[in-house]
Amino acid sequence: MALTLIVFAGFYPPARRAIQYADLLAEAMHGRLVLLHVNRASLYDVNGLAAQGYHRQELVRQTDTAAILHQQAEGLRTAATVEVATDLLPAVAQNLAHRYEPALFVLSQADDDRPPAAELVAAAAELLRAGSYPLLVVPPTAPAEHPPRRILIAADREPFALAPAASALRALLALPGTEVVVAHVSSGVEDDEGCALALRAVQASGLVEGLPVPELRGYQHEHYDQGVIAAVRDVQADLVVVLARQRSYLSDLFHRSVTAHLLENCPVSVLVLPVVAMPLAPPPLDLAAAAQYTNAVLISLAPAV
Repeated sequence: MALTLIVFAGFYPPARRAIQYADLLAEAMHGRLVLLHVNRASLYDVNGLAAQGYHRQELVRQTDTAAILHQQAEGLRTAATVEVATDLLPAVAQNLAHRYEPALFVLSQADDDRPPAAELVAAAAELLRAGSYPLLVVPPTAPAEHPPRRILIAADREPFALAPAASALRALLALPGTEVVVAHVSSGVEDDEGCALALRAVQASGLVEGLPVPELRGYQHEHYDQGVIAAVRDVQADLVVVLARQRSYLSDLFHRSVTAHLLENCPVSVLVLPVVAMPLAPPPLDLAAAAQYTNAVLISLAPAV
């Protein structure tokens, strides 16, 4: 089934760049495009507290926006449909993801010069991340002339499996002319073992199945997100893939903060893939050592002569 890119649409430069980038990817991957316009993003329905008359008026005001988006859709490379909602709520995101499955949500990077827009982007990104939807954040400087050609996968030593919603994104890594690099960022020490385990985890997940073995590079940095950005610059990547696992509450707070910093500051597009944590494999059994240990225990238990 073809991938659908649901891009948050608007008329200002960051949103227009995100539309151009999503259109380029949709064409390269033979996918579909949806232009989605929302006024707000929230975990709660603010209209439940507002007068129904005001909500209806807001929907009427969206009519002109929808008409202009339909006109813009006609000029894109990929056939596109238009969706308009006043609020992006968890139920709305779930409905969109179900109707356009498999789906990738595409957002522009937050613009600090436009605080309301930045707040909308941040809220939408958090809502989508919490719902375990694949998410692509596009900075204003992202090239829209060709698909990504050098993709960096930021991985750690923990094994993972692709969530069902993320499996369709493997096609992006398999586009002709694409090179894939796996980067492992460690803090305090060089960790060659961690690098090797990171590459093994990526390969075992099936993310790069059928592709040449990715190049492996290690980086050392106190702050993980800054280490990933340093890797992006060193590799000259034009897309970075980060993995979003479901974690414990405290661990999740930390990783949400790291991901948020990366989405706000990365100079290239960031693809957030939802994955499922896998149990660590037990260390290989050393039969000779086990036999020696067992023999020693038996000797110690034997009665003295």
